[in-house]
Amino acid sequence: MTDTIDFTIRGEHITLDALLKATVLASSGGDAKVHIAEGRVAVNGEPELRRGRKVRPGDLVLAGAQRVQVHGA
Repeated sequence: MTDTIDFTIRGEHITLDALLKATVLASSGGDAKVHIAEGRVAVNGEPELRRGRKVRPGDLVLAGAQRVQVHGA
């Protein structure tokens, strides 16, 4: 497994597809949608199929072998 990306959000939440784009784990919104729809993304250990899922500070996102720890500002 690779290192964990620490990602800080300014507001209350960020959508899952926007998080994947912001961390460059997806090259575009369409790419993020495919990753999510194919079940390659999990939030807090649970598979997530909703690209609009609200990711909040404290959540841990797994996309393939990459981990993203979400923090608040």
